[in-house]
Amino acid sequence: MIPIILFFALHWYLSVFAQSFFLHRYAAHGMFRMSSFWHRFFYLFTWITQGSSFLNPRAYAILHMEHHKHSDTEDDPHSPHFFEDVISMMLNTKRVYQDILSGKYDAHPDVSIKDYTSWKFVDKVGDSWITRIAFCVAYTFFYFAFAPNYYWFALLPVHFLMGPVHGAFVNWCGHKYGYSNFDNGDQSRNTFVWDLFFVGECFQNNHHRYPRRANFAKRWFELDLTYPLIKAMNLVGIIKLRS
Repeated sequence: MIPIILFFALHWYLSVFAQSFFLHRYAAHGMFRMSSFWHRFFYLFTWITQGSSFLNPRAYAILHMEHHKHSDTEDDPHSPHFFEDVISMMLNTKRVYQDILSGKYDAHPDVSIKDYTSWKFVDKVGDSWITRIAFCVAYTFFYFAFAPNYYWFALLPVHFLMGPVHGAFVNWCGHKYGYSNFDNGDQSRNTFVWDLFFVGECFQNNHHRYPRRANFAKRWFELDLTYPLIKAMNLVGIIKLRS
């Protein structure tokens, strides 16, 4: 049982960190810079930790900036206020994401996205069904080896869809439940307790107020778990925070 719990927790937190640090704060908002070595390191890190649910960084960035531009309007790719349930919201998100990948989506990305360099090899390998299925098989073998009974196999779909699961929770709950520190003209909210599982991503109201601010926490009792790691990496020169 303990190996399964540790494996699930490790996959959960490494994946959500990759999404928050690399896809969201770096690719979409350009909150910091990094050398080509570290760029490739975290590109690979994101692919490995997201595994079967790997999200193309450039497509993610464009999708996210469209969300900011149209937050909680009919043009928002994933506002919970225009869908009956979280599944229909995520199906629309997938449709827009696929249109961005195929070049069908007419978006006007932020300058930071235009400057963002894709790694086509990793994008191609990470997005292939062979690779995605291979990750799913690896997760399943791990459960066969260490799960004490088959009830634990109910966690496998979360492993398979880890990236979208994180996105679904953050976008649905982050724009419906919680409190607001600012009037941003949308329905963004902060959910402090849940953010312990989402390393800063549930401070949606703060983030929509200050979209280029690396620390998503604002009030004294709020804690963005990703920000101390960002500060440490900035201190040792792995990244360089923008002023």
